[in-house]
Amino acid sequence: MSEAALSSYSDPSQHVYWLASRGLGVGALVLLSLSVGVGLALSVRISRAPGIAATLKRQHEALSLAGLVMIAAHGLTLLGDPYLRPGLAGIALPFAMASQPAWTGVGIIGGWLAAIIGLSFYARRWIGNRAWRRLHRWTFAVYVLSIAHTLGSGSDARSTWLLYIVLVTLAPVALLTLYRVWPTKRRAAPRRGQRPAGSRPRALSPEVSP
Repeated sequence: MSEAALSSYSDPSQHVYWLASRGLGVGALVLLSLSVGVGLALSVRISRAPGIAATLKRQHEALSLAGLVMIAAHGLTLLGDPYLRPGLAGIALPFAMASQPAWTGVGIIGGWLAAIIGLSFYARRWIGNRAWRRLHRWTFAVYVLSIAHTLGSGSDARSTWLLYIVLVTLAPVALLTLYRVWPTKRRAAPRRGQRPAGSRPRALSPEVSP
């Protein structure tokens, strides 16, 4: 390797766009993890205190939108990289980028799914709650694709610091997921006019004769 090439390879300033894109990608992963975690906490009703559900819902929506902004910035920043030169097709079409097409394609698919699911907040009244909930289940697929993309692409994919971030963000999501799917004996709150399961009917009071 020539001295000029070696200098270019070792000088971080020559890779500022790639480094910025990588940082934005990691930030997007953290925001996505927080969004999924808050969504799970909302679905399992981790707290029944007044106002908690509304607060979690607002946080879930805000984190989702912030994550989408990060994902878009992550891809658009790569357009300035003088080495990859992906072009719009490379950052928008799955498997179109010449560098690591499989892992970048996985990330692009996850990014488009995240956009569809995140923006569905504003289409809920038109598509209905049932369709919206079914669409929202694909959030887990987005999360898995984002982790695969993070660990599969980039020269630092196996770095200790990156693995630590992935584990720290993954742990609460995994615990909340297990809590949601694990069979429990928690009884649902009785509906209005419905007697709680296992309770005995009260004895009828004797009629009072006139």
